[in-house]
Amino acid sequence: MLDEFSRTGLLLGAEPMKRLQNARVAVFGIGGVGTFAVEALIRSGIGAIDIFDDDKVCLTNINRQLIATRKTIGQKKVEVMRQRILEINPSVKVETHETFYGAENADDYDLSLYGYIIDAIDTVSSKLVLIERAKDRNVPIISCMGAGNKLDPTMLEVADISKTSMCPLAKVIRKELRKRGIKDLKVVYSKEPPLTPMEDESISCKTHCICPPDTTRKCTVRRQVPGSIAFVPSVAGLILAGEVIKDIAIPERNKR
Repeated sequence: MLDEFSRTGLLLGAEPMKRLQNARVAVFGIGGVGTFAVEALIRSGIGAIDIFDDDKVCLTNINRQLIATRKTIGQKKVEVMRQRILEINPSVKVETHETFYGAENADDYDLSLYGYIIDAIDTVSSKLVLIERAKDRNVPIISCMGAGNKLDPTMLEVADISKTSMCPLAKVIRKELRKRGIKDLKVVYSKEPPLTPMEDESISCKTHCICPPDTTRKCTVRRQVPGSIAFVPSVAGLILAGEVIKDIAIPERNKR
């Protein structure tokens, strides 16, 4: 019988589709990268998903985040994402976590529940905590490096963290992981040299913040607000999801 995943099944086959249906994936960070990763996971047949983010949709998210529209401004990102997930596939088991994941609350979440983790967090300290804990529990994880201040999606690559270059965030993460004895990490990163945002005080988030009320981490606390565009974070998110889908559906590809 035909269903919403019939075309995917033509490529993967029945058994891989069952693996996807039985899989539970966690996505940390529901922003420009994370929203597109979630969308691709759900449209590929993932049966259960946990999404983590403490933020609300802001007007400045509209240029790049899948769930950001005039209608959703001010709403919780995880809730808007949950509604979209269920509109695509009502059978998906969705768990939302309105939280900023970090060292302070990492003990509250059992990462061993997940068959795969996507790290789409934009904070170094939280990325490191998540990666380290996933590695400790032998949970597969793929991490997105810097997608801001980039214009060329064709420069995105999948590689081990040790093979990355030209990405300032990857350099920092690589160094910190070495200190923690972590030698390998699958990442999506860009070889494109990052652009320097053009400072304009008249539209600066630092001085004209328009984050929704009760936002816990406003733009004003950032050292620098990166420039962004629609077609780099989205492609990074789709690549992340593609790697997860292939690794779950075709586990033998990891043994090559």
